[in-house]
Order: sequence, then C-alpha cells, then structure tokens
Amino acid sequence: MSSRISRRARTRLLVAGAVTTAVAAAAAGVGVATAATDPPALTFMAATPNVTAERHIFGDSSYFTVDLGVNLIAGKNPFEVRASRKSYADPIVAQQFVTEKGKTKAVNLPKGMVTDFLGLKNFATITVKDSAGKQIKQYQQDFCPNGYETHRTRPDAPAESPYPRDCNGSNPFTLGAVWGIQAGWNAPVASEGYRGETGSSPLDLPVGDYAVTVELNKAYRDFFKIPAKSTSVQLAMKVVEIKESDGGDGPGPVPSGAPRLTAKDARAAKARADQAAAAAPGDEHSVHGGEGVESKQIAGYLPAFRPPAKAPQAAMATTAQAPKGPRPDLRSLPAWGISLEEGTDGNPDGKWYINFGATVWNAGPSTLLVDGFRRTGTELMDAYQYFFDAKGKQVGSAKAGTMEWDNREGHKHWHFTDFAQYNLLKADKKLAVKSGKEAFCLANTDAVDYTVPNAKWRPENTDLSTACGGNTAVAVREVLDSGNGDTYSQARPGQSFEVTDLPNGTYYIEVKANPANKLAEASTTNNTSLRKVILGGTPKARTLTVPPVNGIVG
Repeated sequence: MSSRISRRARTRLLVAGAVTTAVAAAAAGVGVATAATDPPALTFMAATPNVTAERHIFGDSSYFTVDLGVNLIAGKNPFEVRASRKSYADPIVAQQFVTEKGKTKAVNLPKGMVTDFLGLKNFATITVKDSAGKQIKQYQQDFCPNGYETHRTRPDAPAESPYPRDCNGSNPFTLGAVWGIQAGWNAPVASEGYRGETGSSPLDLPVGDYAVTVELNKAYRDFFKIPAKSTSVQLAMKVVEIKESDGGDGPGPVPSGAPRLTAKDARAAKARADQAAAAAPGDEHSVHGGEGVESKQIAGYLPAFRPPAKAPQAAMATTAQAPKGPRPDLRSLPAWGISLEEGTDGNPDGKWYINFGATVWNAGPSTLLVDGFRRTGTELMDAYQYFFDAKGKQVGSAKAGTMEWDNREGHKHWHFTDFAQYNLLKADKKLAVKSGKEAFCLANTDAVDYTVPNAKWRPENTDLSTACGGNTAVAVREVLDSGNGDTYSQARPGQSFEVTDLPNGTYYIEVKANPANKLAEASTTNNTSLRKVILGGTPKARTLTVPPVNGIVG
C-alpha cells in the first residue's frame, strides 16, 4: 500500500474510539456497537476529533485530499430512500421506507430535499474557523447514503449491504434511484471533503490549524427526528503540505473514496470524461473502463458470470421461441451528451459530425443474459438468450444471433450483434444517416431506475474490464441487469453522424433497442426514442441546437 493511501486511511470509521453525539455510552468508551439497548434509528458521529488535510505537491502540480471522518449510522433497521419520477415531465418524488413494529411504510420526503438523483440536497452545513476563531468558510454539503466506504459498525450488524455502491445519477435521463444504509452500517457524510464548481475543495486552505463544525441541517434533523444536540460534531483540522517525488507523471490515481460531487459538478465531470474519451482513439464505450487492452471477462472470477463451454442442447429446453415467464424489457433513453464537432481528434478538416451518447436499459423484472459459444477455428460465436422463472431459476434458452470478435485497437473483445441501432432521421422521420455502430459489448454502466421490480442494485459487470472476453475465449457471457442501462458514446467517424452535406433544419436522433427482434422481451413497443436537434449555420461554420426534453438539458 502506498504512503498516499495509508495516510488517507487515518480517519476511516473507528467505532471503538469514535466521537459520537447520539449515544451517551460512547463517552465512556462503550460505543454504539455494545450498547445494551437498541441504538438510535440514526446516529451522527465522527471517527476522530482530529483530522489531517493533505496537499500533495508534484513539482508544478498538486492535489488536495481531506477525510473529515463524519458518518451517519443506521440503527436497528436499515435507512432507505427511494426517488423516482413517472416521466420527464413529472417532478422527482422521494420516499423514506420506515420499518416500525415489523412493518414497512413509505413516507414522502419534504420538497427540496431531493432535486436530482445524486442524493440528499444541502444535508449538512460545514463551518471552518481559523486558529483565532474567525469564521473563514461556510458551505452546504450534499449527502449520498450509498458508497464504497461503508462498513458494519457493530458485531451484530448484517455481514453484507444490499444497497448500491454509489449515487450514479449523472445520466440526465435517470428515472429512479435507491439510497440506503444497512442496519448497523455507516455512510460517510463529509468524509471526503467537498468540491466546489472550480473543482477545488473549500477546505483547501493554507497550512495551519482550523476548527471545523459539521452540522446536520434542521430540515433533516426534524424529519428524521434526531435531537438537535445530537446533530453536530466539532473537529480539529490540520492542513499540511507533502512534497512527493515527481517522476514526471504528476499525481497518481485518486485513492479509494473520491471526493463527493454536487449534482452540477458530477455532470461536469461526466462531460469532461466523455469529451476525453471522444478525443482519444479507442472504443466508443466511453463510460466504461478497461479500454485499449484485451478485456478480462468477469467470468474469470465470478462463477455466476461463467458461461458453459458448449451451446445448449435440445434437452436443455432450447427453443425457437422464448418460454413463458418473466422477461427483460429493453427501452431506449433519449440521446444525450450531444455535440457538434468539426473533424476528428481535434483536427478540423471541413467535415462535421454530431456526437451523442445512447443508453439502452432493462426495465423488465428479469435479467438479459446472453451467452456466446465459439465456432471452432473462427472469430464468431453463436449467441443464446437464457430465461428464468420468478424465483431466478433457469428455465430455457433460445437462439439470439451471433457475437463477433473485434480486433481493432481500443476494442479487443467480443461484440453482440443487433443489440441496438442509431439513426439520424429527417423532419419527416425518414432516414438521413445511419450509424455504423452495429455490435455491442454489454455492461451495466448506468443505474437508470433501481425502483423497478427485481432491480439489481449491485451489478458486477459495470465496465469493459469485466465483460466481453478475450480472443482465447471459447464462450462469453454478456449481461444487462434489471434497472440498469448500457451507454455508448458515439464520437468516432462511422459511429457519429456525419452531417457535412445535410441541409439546415430539424432532425431526430433515433435510438432503437433490439432492432432485429432477435431478443425476447416483455414489450417491443417501447424500444425507440427520438431526440430533436436543429442543424444550422454555414458549410464552414455549422451550428447545432439541442432543445431540452421537458426542461431536461442533457
């Protein structure tokens, strides 16, 4: 473990020595975990009263990191909030699922607490004073109850948490989210500092000593019924500078538990990542990791994702049609992240392209699972879709086309054909340009709606480093779980739409799932989405206008 990471680990949750304002027993060193009575429904606490913020210097560059170690801990029952909207014209409605006397009920959160799918808005106020007692900073902190830095905090707590690992709401067309803290587990409230609009933390202060107060805001402490005296923690923060040896590569990767972002910051970061991916050679699957290398399939270490070595035989209920029972339901979100670009890779050449992101998601109660079986001596696989009953037991399979090996740099994995199709339509909805993207590596890149029945809150295959196999594979499994979407960014010639010679006017970006109906699903009437765009300007200076969808700009 590097010294950089080990230093950050200092303020991780330490229950035995935690500073808590909700349980009196903690003052005597007993802590929440061993209290004789049931713990409070929610406990607001700090891991330690003393924290260190570090500014790492690498020659002319630097980065700042701070972990305040402030957490919210669920008591006897889980803390759970679900947010959803019926359509893009409807507001987001959030509900807390409260368990009382063994029964669970949904209680609406007050308006203003949830304005997007990135968590609870303005959850806490952070105030900073210098060594002379003068207030120098005060700002609002949003709160995502999900996270990678969550752990059980007492011996009798459940061993695993069912809740998502993050608040993945950066897709502007997300429909539903689930946030939660398992009973007896923690969720960092201000453990990773805060990033403002400029990308720098308000806690990025000169070297010195500071007093930091983290206070749960009144609206939340009233709604969650936490006594005011139990919703504030005091910390002593020391800011230090650490000069790192500069090998020429600048700062290394941000350690586990990256700083939490506001909704605006998260979308900005997402846009920057997409732009970077669009400017770099490689796969258009820009929201995935593991590009440019031959993918190691997740089946290598998770048995559930390991396909059989041979195609199913007649005795295994392989049929021309899917058996009755639950099915996936593929739907297309409106195209998003739309931009107009001249040339490729930042080199203007007089040709104009419309770049866009396209998401197809599974709204059905059953996983879309497709296994490919290699034709010996070829770079082609026969694909089969598998089906499951309401209890998750496999009940049959059906042929579903083919998979093909893509040997291009930046790909190097197996693509499933006919998963989706992208077209640019004229104002009369007739074809103007067809995208050259015809084959896909499936992965759960976006949490589109975790409130649908049987949604998979913790999918495993979330990027290209965990899916789609290498060239030596004899079989490959590709999965799109319920509630999850797969996003491709079309920003390469042949995949984006070339509009150089198209006349000005109104067009529609069409995203169509399952275009050849090779996959069996609950409905095919919801497979297509259209996003209006308006092309203008002159041949040497084209323009593109993208009207919002019910006020959603994405």
